[in-house]
Amino acid sequence: MILPIVVYGHPALKAKNKEVESNYPELQKLIDDMFDTMRNADGVGLAAPQINKNIRLFVVDLSSYELPEDKGGQFKQVFINPVIVEREGEPEYFNEGCLSVPDIHEDVLRPPRIRIKYFDRDWNLHDEWFDGIPARVCQHEYDHVEGIVFVEYLSNLKKMVLHRKLTDMTKGVVNAHYKTISTKR
Repeated sequence: MILPIVVYGHPALKAKNKEVESNYPELQKLIDDMFDTMRNADGVGLAAPQINKNIRLFVVDLSSYELPEDKGGQFKQVFINPVIVEREGEPEYFNEGCLSVPDIHEDVLRPPRIRIKYFDRDWNLHDEWFDGIPARVCQHEYDHVEGIVFVEYLSNLKKMVLHRKLTDMTKGVVNAHYKTISTKR
């Protein structure tokens, strides 16, 4: 099922997110719905707070990227109760967008390598290193379960330039080709 995505300014994006219990109701269906919602919106990652569920869960599908075979070639993962344990490398800029902040893409500085602990959809515990695009997307989605939206990393000048667009989003003025939920309807 395609779920609506909350837009910048919605309280779900800033709320404290709870750990997911293994008996969480219909967790597998929620995960499948998150993948469907993300694909429908042409995204590569989606966190539960973005669909108005304040739990520590995100999904990533980098099928649209050509990843090197030594990185698995494909990258489709479920991250339940993730914790970034380490970040390594000289931070690099990369142009990011967000399904909760439609039509805004900006350069964000992040380390190129992370170590993350998480459970997969079958409740297997993982402790893995990711680098490159997978590390970038995981950090972006991890920020969502921490209550952080990528525009918070932008300079004050950049935020001033985007002020009107961001303010419009908080007022429910949104231009997206997918279903959204804003603070004002």
